[in-house]
Amino acid sequence: MSTAQRKGRLPAERDDHYMRLDGAHIVGTKALLRVKENIRSAIDTKAMICVYGEAGRGKSLAVNTSLRLLAPTITHRIQFRARPSTRDLRHELFYALRLPGTPPERPIEFDRVLRSALARTFRVLVCDEAQWLSKQCFEYLRYLWDDTDTDLAIVFTGGNGCYRVLQNEPMLESRIYAWQEIEPMPTDEVLTVIPAFHPIWEAADPDLITLADTEAAHGNFRAWARITHHMLASMKELRREAVDEELLRWTYSKLKGRSPA
Repeated sequence: MSTAQRKGRLPAERDDHYMRLDGAHIVGTKALLRVKENIRSAIDTKAMICVYGEAGRGKSLAVNTSLRLLAPTITHRIQFRARPSTRDLRHELFYALRLPGTPPERPIEFDRVLRSALARTFRVLVCDEAQWLSKQCFEYLRYLWDDTDTDLAIVFTGGNGCYRVLQNEPMLESRIYAWQEIEPMPTDEVLTVIPAFHPIWEAADPDLITLADTEAAHGNFRAWARITHHMLASMKELRREAVDEELLRWTYSKLKGRSPA
């Protein structure tokens, strides 16, 4: 499959987990369940929503998981890692929508092609890392969504900067149907979620899980995935069969941002 053909698709479920963590499971956290309900509402009402929060809290995982259940064949995903121009956005949309032929050269022709494609059938457009989009790009997406002939819902996701950027665009902000901030998991949820997240935590002492969360993970899913990666490597190297405090402290001491014991 070419790069152009891969663009726009939801990633494989395994790719949702940090460093493709072997044995990791998707867990129905409170945040994930709420994301699913918000996306269902966006699909039903053909609306725009925003899911945001600090890095590592599981935004993309929650959005991807929900869309695999709710709209796997009609979801198209775009993502930028640097600030794009409107021209970049048009091209990304062209490939994400898997349109035939080559992108038109003139903007007016390009817009006609995109509007026509978005009018043929209902689609869900996911704009990941939306904080990178410029005012002009946001205006262009609003222009496509506002068109009376187009038929789409838009899901914006990104860091806290995503929320601030969208709030600074009144014409777009006023059209956002729902906002959801993904917050850190509280300790009581961690104690339920982490044993279901990976087999090495199934029989772990809850006090050890609480200790690791308090000193290292802080309710952040990506931090828990990193800890689990290190734990698996350490257990294999030292031929340990279970998590213990000594191994745990040695493992998460590798992580930046650990709070003092």
